Parts: sequence; structure tokens; C-alpha cells
Amino acid sequence: MTRSDSLNSPTRRALLRSGLAAGALLAHPFAATAAAPPGFDQWRDGFRARALAKGISEATWTRVMGHIEPDMSVFKQMRNQPEFNEQIWQYINRRVSDWRIIAGKEALKKNEALFARIERDYGVERGTLLALWGVESAFGDPLVQQNHMRPVFPALAALAWNEPRRRAYWETELINALKIVDRGWSTPEEMRGSWAGAMGHTQWMPEVWLNVGMDYDGDGKISPFGKPDDALGSTARYLINRGKYHRGEHWGYEVRGASGASSGSRTYAAWSSAGVTRADGQAFPQPNASAQMWIPVPGGPAFLLGPNFYAVRSYNPSMNYALAICHLGDRILGAPPFIQPFPGSERALTLAEVQEMQTRLTRAGFDTGGTDGRVGNDTMQAIRDYQTKMGLLPADGYGGLKVLARLRQGS
Repeated sequence: MTRSDSLNSPTRRALLRSGLAAGALLAHPFAATAAAPPGFDQWRDGFRARALAKGISEATWTRVMGHIEPDMSVFKQMRNQPEFNEQIWQYINRRVSDWRIIAGKEALKKNEALFARIERDYGVERGTLLALWGVESAFGDPLVQQNHMRPVFPALAALAWNEPRRRAYWETELINALKIVDRGWSTPEEMRGSWAGAMGHTQWMPEVWLNVGMDYDGDGKISPFGKPDDALGSTARYLINRGKYHRGEHWGYEVRGASGASSGSRTYAAWSSAGVTRADGQAFPQPNASAQMWIPVPGGPAFLLGPNFYAVRSYNPSMNYALAICHLGDRILGAPPFIQPFPGSERALTLAEVQEMQTRLTRAGFDTGGTDGRVGNDTMQAIRDYQTKMGLLPADGYGGLKVLARLRQGS
């Protein structure tokens, strides 16, 4: 998990100790102590007319934007998105982790009726939704919301004002967020998310909240926060409407016999006739459904990918992300790891091993931001710093068996 230190800064602590300052923050939750950067107030005055023309009420404008100051840290976040140059097996091991598999089984147990209802209504497999939920918000862990999310209005205001490449996009998303408040679906204080404005259990952007979100729990409002019903039901709807998800089809399969296989989409029956079989030896359950061959790395596992793999990819346009989500969903439901290993790969650490690694790193002076077995950017940075100090190359931030073995030697 990525830990935010903003709430632990001395300035923030001092403000919260001051009743007067705390009162000011509550009255105007987005007011900052520093003056607005040059040009912001001018932009805000011009944006006001555009927002009101889009139907935003004067009351909502004053409530949200009247005393807002831009969150200038978003520009640093944009520039400094952590790049750890993970190989695909490292990427998958980190996301398809022991912690997520165990927590996913628990989340399914707690929400069995909800997932059964979504499968009836939309035909979206529970494994896919569980995996999205686990990767996007650690199954709705409130600590993620509390410690790792920021108010979205100051972030979106900064981007809409001063991000020249996509200013129109950010202005539109800021107006969408204002519409959500206008409709009474949420409050500015509740709307905390990523630096880019994605919020809740499955990290909705305001546009998705407005146009795809639905009141799945029947409480009279649409919300990605709180109970997971709206978030998961609406995410299933997103996969159907925007990802063109096929009801009742699996995302695809690891296969054998792919060497020399032709490209393009063919039915599973046609792939079988060409000598391609499932790696686990079972039959393809829907021989007339179509799939495409994908071999991510020569010598590694090969996959036949159906339309639902690409539906998941519509959520995040990365093949590696989609494969990690689809595989995590299978693992939560009891499937084994991939049968053919990736070249040069090693098995993923168990939950106990990750916790041991985090504990040893922390004792050695490399702060992992916690020892709960979840590997986020803080843990990866601590690992990379440790690798650099110890001369372990490449210093790639991947915490695997080699790093753990070296940490054990050092103790």
C-alpha cells in the first residue's frame, strides 16, 4: 500500500490541535493556509460561468468551490508515478498475492448473496469482480480510504486549472464531481480518492459514477463508498456496457500446443482441432465461443483470451493488469498458479514470508509503511533502497525469495 504522510506532518498536527483552525477547516474543508497560486482565482472565476451553464447550482458552487485551493501536489504525483520496471511475472506475483487470495475468500464469504445477485442480473463472474475490488481498494479496507486517499475537489481543481495537455478533460470531470454533490449523492468531504479523482471500492472517476453508477442497494443514492453493493453492481454494469462482457463466458485459459499457432480469433473448437489444449487437461466448456492466442513472453505460459479478458482490459488498458485481475479471480475461487512458469520467474512469497520481509526491512531502517503482508509502493521503495545499499542488482524493488534470503543472512 502507498502510505500518505500528509496527515502526520507537524503543520497538519498543529492545525488539528488548534480549535480555531479546525473550525475553519470544517467550515471550508478545502481552504488552505497559503494563498492561491497566481492565476488560480482568475481561472476559478471563468470556470464558475462554465459550471453554472452546465447546470451546477449556485449553492453547490459556493459550498465546494467558494474557498477551494488547488492541491498542487498532484503535479508531482503525475510526474513521479513510481516506475519499477517489473517483469510480467513480478507484476503478477505482486498483485496475485497470498494476502489478496486469502482476503478475497473472506470477502466472498461475507458478500456471497451480493455476488450471487450480480451473477444473476449481469452474468459477470464473481472472481472478476472480487479481483478488481481487491486490487483497486484492498476489498474496501477503510484504512486505504483514510490514509491513502485525498479530497478530490482540490486535486481536480488543480488539474483543470493547470494541466495543459488534458485541461478540457479535467474540467469536465470537475463538473461531473460537482453534479454528484448537486444531486445529493455525496458530500465534498466524503469524496476522497486518488490524485486523479478515482474514488471508492472500485475506483470510479466522477464520469463513471454519474453515467454508469446505479443504486444497487436501494437506499436512494448512488455511492462507491460504504456498502459495496453500488460499487460492485455498477462495476458489473460497466463491464457489460463499456467492456462488452459476454454473460456466462470465462475470460480465457492457459493452454499448451501454442507453438506455431496462427493469430486471429477462432472458436475454441477450431483451436482444439489445431492441437491447442487447456494446460490443465480439461475440455473447453464452450467450444463455440471465440478466443485469441496470446503468448506474453516467449517460453512462458500461453493463453487463449476470450472477450471477457478484453472487458477487464477496458477497466485499465494494460494486458498485464487484465491478466493479473483474471488470474487473481481464478485463484480466489481455488484455481492453482499458472502451470507453465514464466522464464526466470520464482514463486510468489507466502503471506508469512512477506510479513517477515517487511519486518526485517523495517528493523534494518527501510520503512515499508507497515508489516501486514500487502506490498505497495512504500514496500517496493524500501526493497529498492535495500537492494541498492546491498549491491543486489537489478535494484528493481521486487521483494522475492532472493531479497528475503539476503535479509535472513543479514540478521
